[in-house]
Amino acid sequence: MTNVPAAADELVKALAARADPDFAVRMQRYFPHEIRALGVSNAAVDEIAGHYFRQRPGIPAATRLHLAEEVLSRAAYHEEVLLGFAVLHKVAKTGLGPELLDRCEHWLGTYVSNWAQCDDMCLKLLYPFFLGHLELIRRTRDWTGSASPWVRRAANVSVVKFVRRKVGRRVFELPTSHVFDNCVRLMHDGDTYVQKGSGWLLKVTAEVHPDEVAAFLRTWHKEMPRDTFRYAVEKMDPRLRRSLMELGQG
Repeated sequence: MTNVPAAADELVKALAARADPDFAVRMQRYFPHEIRALGVSNAAVDEIAGHYFRQRPGIPAATRLHLAEEVLSRAAYHEEVLLGFAVLHKVAKTGLGPELLDRCEHWLGTYVSNWAQCDDMCLKLLYPFFLGHLELIRRTRDWTGSASPWVRRAANVSVVKFVRRKVGRRVFELPTSHVFDNCVRLMHDGDTYVQKGSGWLLKVTAEVHPDEVAAFLRTWHKEMPRDTFRYAVEKMDPRLRRSLMELGQG
């Protein structure tokens, strides 16, 4: 039986031992506001969690979920939030069910405080989770109505890798209706990072469905925030991009 508070203590202490104040200062340039950071790289955070569980094989996924909550509930530093997510990376795909999605929504609204934490959850935790639970992807559409900007950003960022993705022997494609409905719902969102998340999803979708995205942009360009539009056209064919920029968003 794992003593969850003691395990959280050990993980947090291992993280603190890797602190680099100079690196913490350099990290600040990636954020528009000051964050409280130890100065530990993302790779080192993942390494700490991985090492802990390699030394203790057999800890059930449900216990890891409790441990993640314990680490997050006491997090005072940026990297401690990342550590809480890292505890679950290896069991997300097959070890947990819909309860993880509910927890992630709660964590985004409660513990996440910057874009890097949001994206870390989306790309390192929710991505493997959805690989094992494709049928649950659609539930993130409800996140567009959240009071939390990080939940709203995650509604788009958590699905960017599923615009077209080989999963086992099949190819999964996120319906374009999912993409466009999300972006319409968030069209007038006042949060910059939510808008950038919409632009990111449109940009990735444009690589697979350029004509459909171009038609969407032509329809909505007068209402779409400039940053969202510019992100969306970033990787399009130069001719198509120029024709869209001429609409007045350039």
